Amino acid sequence: MMNRKIAKALKMLLPLLPPAFIVANVVLFSPSCANTTTPPSGGPKDTIPPVIRKMEPMSGAVNVPRHKTRLEFTFDEYVVVKDPKSLFLSPPLSKAPKYKISGKSVIISFEEDLDSAKTYVLDLTNAIGDNNEGNMFPGFSLVFSTGERIDSMMITGSVVDCNSLKPLKGATVMLYKDQADSAIFLHRPDAAVKTDEWGFFCLRNIQDTVYRMYALMDENGNNLYDPDNERVAFLDTLIRPVTVVNDSLPELQKYDMKDTLCCLARKTEVELAVFREKPSKQMIVNKERVGERTAYLTFMAPNAQIDSMWIRGVKPQRLIRQFNPQKDSLEIWINDPRKQPDTLYLNLDYMKTDTLGKLVKTRELVKLAMPRQSSKTASKSSRKDVRKEDTLCVFTVEAKPERIEQYGFEIEFKYPIVEDGFDSLRFHYLNPKQQDITGSYKVERDTLNIRKYTVRPQTELLPGFEYFLKFPHRKFKDINGFYNDSTEVKVSLPKDDKLSTLFVNLEGVGEKYIIDLLTEKRDKVLRSFIVDKDCKLTFPYLTAGKYCLRMTEDKNRNGLVDTGVLLEHKQPEKVLLYKLEDGQQFITIPEMCELEQTINLSTLFN
Repeated sequence: MMNRKIAKALKMLLPLLPPAFIVANVVLFSPSCANTTTPPSGGPKDTIPPVIRKMEPMSGAVNVPRHKTRLEFTFDEYVVVKDPKSLFLSPPLSKAPKYKISGKSVIISFEEDLDSAKTYVLDLTNAIGDNNEGNMFPGFSLVFSTGERIDSMMITGSVVDCNSLKPLKGATVMLYKDQADSAIFLHRPDAAVKTDEWGFFCLRNIQDTVYRMYALMDENGNNLYDPDNERVAFLDTLIRPVTVVNDSLPELQKYDMKDTLCCLARKTEVELAVFREKPSKQMIVNKERVGERTAYLTFMAPNAQIDSMWIRGVKPQRLIRQFNPQKDSLEIWINDPRKQPDTLYLNLDYMKTDTLGKLVKTRELVKLAMPRQSSKTASKSSRKDVRKEDTLCVFTVEAKPERIEQYGFEIEFKYPIVEDGFDSLRFHYLNPKQQDITGSYKVERDTLNIRKYTVRPQTELLPGFEYFLKFPHRKFKDINGFYNDSTEVKVSLPKDDKLSTLFVNLEGVGEKYIIDLLTEKRDKVLRSFIVDKDCKLTFPYLTAGKYCLRMTEDKNRNGLVDTGVLLEHKQPEKVLLYKLEDGQQFITIPEMCELEQTINLSTLFN
């Protein structure tokens, strides 16, 4: 009974000890290659993660056999491999490591011989959990060499998405001694590591030499870059490690990813922004008939070059088409209310990539069949059970109180309209005395979407007023020959006294910039401005909370965030989050206040 109590006490204490103390030989013989693990402490028994009791070979071992290499980790309890892809070897082999479970041990093996005189790092982070409760093993990096010595340098950094600047988990960061641009396409790296939930990485125990650095969202796991399907990042310059591995460094610890303070305390030497390149091949990759008079085509690459297009049996002037801003998606409408055939035959002359990788003029016949109706829908149709909206010119109107004065009434029709009655709209408002006043307005057609319009009031919008926009009956007609129903939209400016306002003074605006105010999660743009000179921006009607200010350098002044090109060494257009003096990237806005920030964009981006 006493022995069982002692064993239980040790079970609670051992997870608090780093593996360097658990495996005494690591400390005694290889202190520079030991690995410290800092798992969550305390809590009930079923929250305690597994602990390594024994490993073979020891971390820091040299002259490890190259042929039929076998690595064994014995834990204090039965474990399972939760994610085999997280058993990651650096430098990687052509095939991923294999594993098997034997009792409380995980045995790792490889299907090919290791290289001679090379330092390897096997990372177990996010791979192993206990067999019963699924408590995850915090992680461990086993360092060993097939030669006489262990490489001792390291590089740290982070990987983010180029647009949102959110950290990317699971990106593969790679180092190449081969400085040719083709290296990432042709062979595996000389060192690699996966990023954690914070986008952080540490390339440890690498050679003291010059490298090219890349990051890759390696979808197929082959450690080679597939430009048509994967995202990539690269460092503009060559890099040479300057830090020597020391297991006391925070950057080498295996922290609980919920330990924000410890995770943020890790120093990063480089930041890589991942982007998706424009595909190198051009062709039609998708087609769909979405309605009797509506279809779309999707191209593999942007900037599709179409010479001519026509549909059999449809007069050219009856065809309406519209590209998206990237020109890789084309919407097509037939401006004819007559019944259309079940299959449309679209002839397209465009520039397509041939088998030699060259763009050549190609004529392609695209068959666009009507979508199949379910038996339920067909039954309704046969009973002439038609919905009212199926016989109307359908449109939506968006008028949000907190952004009406900047964006106006945003109108989008389901189909292109052939007759418009914007001059028949009535914009009016009620003042606090309930007096009804007719106001003037201006209509703007969207330059990128032929179905979208904006109605902007030409009077100053004030709190306490109610604003209305009325659409009279049968004033708009779409390509189906249907007219609109009457409707009226009402909106008022927010009146909550607890709302706050953020003012941003922009200085040093020598280029064109896109300024976005984002929510704390960066998943929603609250307001957006495009600026090309010094100005003051106002962000009103903000509830108490945290916000991000995103700034994008629009060098080619097209209003879009352009992507990078790897072989041309062209980075995506630079995106930054505004950071306060204390380094925080969130602007905390309390209730009932007006905050003001001054930002010099020239200093910030340079």
